[in-house]
Amino acid sequence: MDLHGLPILSGIIFTPLVGAILIAFVPRDRQRLVLWLAMGTALVTFGLSLLLVAAFHTAAPGFQYVETVDWIPAFGIQYKVGVDGLSLILVVLTTTLTWISILASIGPIKTRMKEFVIAFLILEVGMIGVFLALDLFLFYIFWEVVLVPMYLIIGIWGGANRIYATIKFVLYTLVGSLLMLVAILATAFSFQAATGSWTGAFDYLQLRNFGFDGSLQFFAFGAFFLAFAIKVPMFPFHTWLPDAHVEAPTAGSVILAGVLLKLGGYGFIRFALPLFPAAAHQWAPLIIVLSLIAIIYGAIVAMVQPDLKKLVAYSSVSHMGFVTLGIFIFQSQGMQGAILQMVNHGIITGALFLCVGVIYERTHDRSIAKMGGLAGSTPVYAAIFGFFMLASLGLPGLGGFVGEFLVFLGTFAVSPIAAAVATFVVILSAAYLMWMYQRVVFGELSDFLKSLGHHLTDMSPRELLTLTPLMALTVILGLAPGFVLNLIQSPVGDVLARVSVGGPTVGILP
Repeated sequence: MDLHGLPILSGIIFTPLVGAILIAFVPRDRQRLVLWLAMGTALVTFGLSLLLVAAFHTAAPGFQYVETVDWIPAFGIQYKVGVDGLSLILVVLTTTLTWISILASIGPIKTRMKEFVIAFLILEVGMIGVFLALDLFLFYIFWEVVLVPMYLIIGIWGGANRIYATIKFVLYTLVGSLLMLVAILATAFSFQAATGSWTGAFDYLQLRNFGFDGSLQFFAFGAFFLAFAIKVPMFPFHTWLPDAHVEAPTAGSVILAGVLLKLGGYGFIRFALPLFPAAAHQWAPLIIVLSLIAIIYGAIVAMVQPDLKKLVAYSSVSHMGFVTLGIFIFQSQGMQGAILQMVNHGIITGALFLCVGVIYERTHDRSIAKMGGLAGSTPVYAAIFGFFMLASLGLPGLGGFVGEFLVFLGTFAVSPIAAAVATFVVILSAAYLMWMYQRVVFGELSDFLKSLGHHLTDMSPRELLTLTPLMALTVILGLAPGFVLNLIQSPVGDVLARVSVGGPTVGILP
C-alpha cells in the first residue's frame, strides 16, 4: 500500500481536533451523541494509524510521508511532519490508548462529559503532533498543547486534592519546557549566524547534521534534559507524578502513564542525542546514575505504599528508569530495549490503572488495607489483574520481560556493575507487586468489602472490552517483539551513529 501524495500524517494529527469541534456544537443534553462522536473520532484516528502501519516501508531508511508547509518563512519555521519506525509505534500506542480511555470513561465521568471528551481529543492532537513534528518550533507548540487539556482533566474531574496536583504538574512541566524553548531559540540563532540564513533554522533534519559549538551543546542539552527528565519523570524530578496519578480520573492516569511519560523518552532519542551528541556523552554518567537511583528508589517506595494508585505510580518511576538507562548507555540492544520498554510500559501500566479504576468504581476507595478476598467475589477481575501484575514484574512470555532483558544485555556490555544494580530491582518488583496482589485478592473477604453487599460485582462487558485488547498486545509483544524491533532498528542505528561522533560509546561507568 502506498499513501504518498496523501496528507495521512496531518489526517492522523487533526482528526481528533475535527471531532472535538463537532462535539462542541452538540447540545449538552445529547450525551449519547457526544459519546458516539467521541468514540467514533478516536476509532477513526486509530484506524488511520493502522493504515499508516500497513503503508509504512520498514526497510526504507529515514522519514516517510513527510509533509512540509511554510508557516513563518521570515524565521524558517515550517509545519513539517514525518514518520519513522520510532514515531510510528508511539503514534499507534497513543491512538490505541485514547479510544480505550474514552470507553473507560463512560460511567465513571458523571459531569461535563462533553467538555471531558473535547479535552481528551485535543490532548490526543498534542501527543500525536509531538511524535510526528520535524520542526523544533512546531514540536514545542505540540509539547505545550499537551499541557492544557491534561491540566483540565486532572483539575476538573480529579480527586479531592486535584488543584494542588494540577498546579504542581503545571509548574514542573512549564519550568522545563520554557528552558527547552530557550535552547531551541539558541540553536536556531547559532544556525542562522553560521549560515547567514534563517532557512532551516528550526528544521530537525538540517539541525541534526549541523555541528554546534561544544559549550552551546552542553547548556542546550541541559535545558532539553530538564524538560524531558521532568516528563519521564526521572529522579529527583518525579514528585509531581504520584500526586497527579492519585488525583486524576482513571482515563487521565491511563494516558498520563501510557503516553505522556513517553514524550520524555522520545524527546531524548529524537532530539537531545542527535542534536547534541558531544554533550550527551558529557551528561551520560549523571543520567545513568540517576536512572539507577530511580529504578531502585521507585521499587522500594512502591513497596510501602498504602494506596493502589500510588503503588502503580511509583512502579512507573522504577520502570521508566530502565528507559533512560537503556538510552544513555549508547548501545544498540539497550536503546531498542528502552523503546520496547516504553511501549510495553504504556500498555501494561495503563491496564493496571484501568484495573485500579474498576475496583475504585465499586468501593470508592484505593486503600490496600481495606481490600482482601476479591478472588472469591470477582474471579474474572482477579484473573485479569493478576495477568497484568505478572506482566509488570517481567514474567517471561509477556511484554514486560523483553524490554527490560534487552536493557540488561546492553548495560552489561557497557558496565557489568550498572547491570548488576539494575537487575536487583527484578527481585524488588516481584516483592512489591506480588505482596500487593496477595493482600488485595487472596484471603477472606474483608469487612469493608462485605459491607458493600451487592455493589461488589465482577467486571462489566465495557470494562472487559477496555482490557482485552491490552491483554492481547501484552502477549503478542511478549512472544513476538520482532515487529516492533524491526520498526525501530533503523532509527536506533541512525541515532547511535550520530552519537558515536560525539565520543566513546563504552567505558561510561566502571
